[in-house]
Amino acid sequence: MSTVVRVPPERSARVPAEQRGPGRDRDDVRLLVSHGTRVAHHAFRELPSLLRAGDLLVVNTSPTLAAAVDGRIGPGRVVVHFSTRGDDGRWAVELREPDGRGTTRARTGTRAGSEVVLAGGARLVVEEPVSARGERLWWARAVGGRVLELLREHGRPIRYSYTERDQPLSAYQTLFALPSPDGAGSAEMPSAARPFTARLVAELVRRGVGFARVTLHTGVASAEAHEPPYPERFSVPESSARLVNAVAAGGGRVIAVGTTAVRALESAAGPDGVVRAAGGWTDLVVTPERGVRVVDGLLTGLHEPEASHLLMLRAIAGRAAVDRAYEEALRGLYLWHEFGDVHLLLPEEGTHSVRCDGN
Repeated sequence: MSTVVRVPPERSARVPAEQRGPGRDRDDVRLLVSHGTRVAHHAFRELPSLLRAGDLLVVNTSPTLAAAVDGRIGPGRVVVHFSTRGDDGRWAVELREPDGRGTTRARTGTRAGSEVVLAGGARLVVEEPVSARGERLWWARAVGGRVLELLREHGRPIRYSYTERDQPLSAYQTLFALPSPDGAGSAEMPSAARPFTARLVAELVRRGVGFARVTLHTGVASAEAHEPPYPERFSVPESSARLVNAVAAGGGRVIAVGTTAVRALESAAGPDGVVRAAGGWTDLVVTPERGVRVVDGLLTGLHEPEASHLLMLRAIAGRAAVDRAYEEALRGLYLWHEFGDVHLLLPEEGTHSVRCDGN
C-alpha cells in the first residue's frame, strides 16, 4: 500500500466493539477475508464457516500489562511506558508527556542520567538508548521498588490518542491470555485475538480446527513511530512445535492469529521449514525478501499504511493481495487499530503462501 494513502481519523476504533452501540459485541466485529486478491466481507462470528477441518490457529498467550505509569522529571510530568524487561533487570521504557486530553505525546530531550520519580517512592534512572536507531526507547533501572508490583498498583493500560477514554485492563486482555510464571506480559495487547469468545472457540473445535499456543511479549509501538519492532521475548513449546509440523505435513493450513504469533513461529522455524521448541529473544523482522517458512495464513487487525507490519502481510500474501484488501477496507468503512475490525489473509485455493528458500 502506498504511503501516500491515509486512513481517515474517523476510521479509528475509539472504544471496544462491545461499547459501540446496541447489539454490538465482540461477536459482531467485521471480518475482511482475502484469498489472494479476491476479497469478501463477513462478520467475525462467521469465522468457523470460513476455515476447514485440519486448519490450525496459532495464538499468543501473552497477557497485557498495565504498562503506563505517571511520574515526574524535576517539576515536569511524564508518563512512563514500560516496554520490555531485560535479562539484567533493567526495563526498556518510553518517556512521554501528557497531552491534556488524557493521552500522551512523544517527549524529546531525554538524556542519560535522567531520574524519574514514580508513585510509591520508586525511582527510575535512565541509562542508555535501547538501539542505535534512535532515542525513543531507553534502558532504565528501577530503584526502591519492583516494576511489576508498581504496574499492578499504579499502572494503567497504554492508551493512544485515537481512543475515546481510558478502559479497564480487562478490555485489553484476550481470551487466550495466560499468567506468566515471572509476571511478564505485553506492553500492548496482542489484539488480533480480541474478538474470540469461548463460544466461538468451541464451534471452531467442533468443526475440526485446532489451536496451538505460543508466547511473545510485545513491547510498545507508539502511533507516531513506524520503525521495525525491537527484540522481544518469545517461547514456542515442544507440544506446539509438534502440532504445527504435523498439520503442515498433513496438508493443513497454519494460520497465525496476529503478527506476534507469526514472529514467534517464524523465529522457531529452521530453513527446512520445521518448527522446533525455542525461546529467548527474537529480533526477526519478516519481510517479503525474507519470506515465511511456516505460516500459510494470518488473522490480523488493520494497520496504518506506514506500519512495518504490512511488510509481514506482504511476505505472507503478496503485495497485490494486501493493496487490494486495504482498498476494500477503506471503501467498506472498516475500523482500524486494537479495538477495530479484523482481516483474514488466506492463500488462493489450491496454493500455499509464498515460502522463503532458507537463504
